Amino acid sequence: MRGIRVGSVFTIPIRLNWTFLIVLPLFAAFIAWDIAQLVQLLNQVFATTITARQLTTGLMPWALGFASAIGLFAGVLLHELGHSIVAMRYGYEIESITLWLLGGVANFAEFPEDWRHELLIAVAGPIVSIGLGVGSYVLFLTTPVSLEAVRFVFGYLAVLNVVLAVFNLLPGFPMDGGRILRALLARNQPHAQATQQAAEVGKFFAFLLGIIGVFTNWFLILLAFFIYIAASGEAQQTSIKASFEGITVRDVMTPEENLKTVSADTSVAELMDRMFEDGHIGYPVVRDEELVGVITLGDAADIRAVEQDAYRVREVMSSPVETIDPSADAMEAFERIQEHDVGRLPVVDADEQLVGIISRTDLLRAFNVIQTGGRPPTIRRPDSGEEFA
Repeated sequence: MRGIRVGSVFTIPIRLNWTFLIVLPLFAAFIAWDIAQLVQLLNQVFATTITARQLTTGLMPWALGFASAIGLFAGVLLHELGHSIVAMRYGYEIESITLWLLGGVANFAEFPEDWRHELLIAVAGPIVSIGLGVGSYVLFLTTPVSLEAVRFVFGYLAVLNVVLAVFNLLPGFPMDGGRILRALLARNQPHAQATQQAAEVGKFFAFLLGIIGVFTNWFLILLAFFIYIAASGEAQQTSIKASFEGITVRDVMTPEENLKTVSADTSVAELMDRMFEDGHIGYPVVRDEELVGVITLGDAADIRAVEQDAYRVREVMSSPVETIDPSADAMEAFERIQEHDVGRLPVVDADEQLVGIISRTDLLRAFNVIQTGGRPPTIRRPDSGEEFA
């Protein structure tokens, strides 16, 4: 998830997604509009007597709204830091923590498959939130009664942090409770199978949450949608990773002998003729069997028809190119294709020689065969003429 970097804590980059800039003032406004009701709630929960009249005049509701909203997201950040610090203790890399529309996300370079590690990492966040709730409650009790605005903020954060902890412990995978469930399921079965089961529970939970949201709060519908999509995505990713265990790029790529390329010295006019004849919209560009770039229909279309004889492919191709080694894991190829949002990656050896192409189609075909008990080399096409783009 992308965002603007605003600093770092324990070497972990902290980012703000653009949606955070919307939800922070929106959340502050909701608090400001409901100050009277929230004061009544705190008086009931803590058996206290905060006076609503003093907190609902002038700009005071907005000041309290922003103070509470900032305090909430600070708590969310500390919640995610709880996960991250425990994860780093076990050697897992945390790429960043991002605050966004629905709270916070700690971005792991790789999720733990050891159930003990996942269990401890998952419970760390709710423990931090409960600690923040207890700490806020202590501050609420020790703040002088005359400082009602300050007591309101501490009391509100005490309730909200505990609610955050409890809600996160519900089995809505990939929320904390869902990850705890997966960790417990993975004690006696493969990680991929435990993920599938936890994801099914998470999707069912999302369905129930969405129904509740229809009758109560639109925010729950949005959260349900996120949980359902995230559970499905992580289950699919885990299944693919398990299927590709021990499989390399060489096992599933389209080899160079079946690959159509174009020379860097070819004219754009000749290239357009090749594209028409082959039915391709892109090619790897080579010079002396070495990959030097890629050329697509979009690159060539920028040249006017009357000038295409004068231009060479090397002048309009895209370079440098994201490549991958044939000995790399097939899962790495899948992740890099996703990360760079490309259809395929050229495969080059240690001498920078093009030896093949691995595409989304290659990976999907291999995945389907593996799922039925086969092996990737058995499904390689003898004369595929793999299209590059």
